[in-house]
Amino acid sequence: MNKSSFVAVGLVNPKSPTNVGAVMRAAGCYQVDAVFYTGGRYDRAVAFQTDTKDVTSKIPLTGVDSLLAHVPENASIVCVELVEGATPLPEFHHPDNAFYIFGPEDGTIEQEVVDAADAVVYVPTIGCMNLAATVNVLLYDRLAKSDLSFANDELIRQSRDRNNRVRNNKIKVAAD
Repeated sequence: MNKSSFVAVGLVNPKSPTNVGAVMRAAGCYQVDAVFYTGGRYDRAVAFQTDTKDVTSKIPLTGVDSLLAHVPENASIVCVELVEGATPLPEFHHPDNAFYIFGPEDGTIEQEVVDAADAVVYVPTIGCMNLAATVNVLLYDRLAKSDLSFANDELIRQSRDRNNRVRNNKIKVAAD
């Protein structure tokens, strides 16, 4: 992964606005470029969304009829689903330009989408995770395996909540 990479997330008929809000927060944390979703459940509940960081003002959240019709140019399609024969996430090498597609918590990704994918991966857990948790794990894995340098105190100061002023007194840190 590099700074010129493009990352989009596709959600298949997400079940709840809470999950979409949490996905949008993850999208902001991990610098996703766009989020697409299908289905009508989110549209019916959007008034109750929980995008607590107002990420939708920075990252487009777009309802579409078909995720396959909106694959970003030069992006590899990566389905994230519990599918036999899928690659375990710890063994997966993320493409620079990726369109990650996630199924709903109470369903699955359509076969035609899986068939069109360049890769199918899964998070090796016992049981299935919540949609937003899965998105967070996948995007963190992408970051952790990237060549980006992200370990610094300035990032911590920019990222923490205004109510977080705790210090590590075992080391000297710059004053806020």
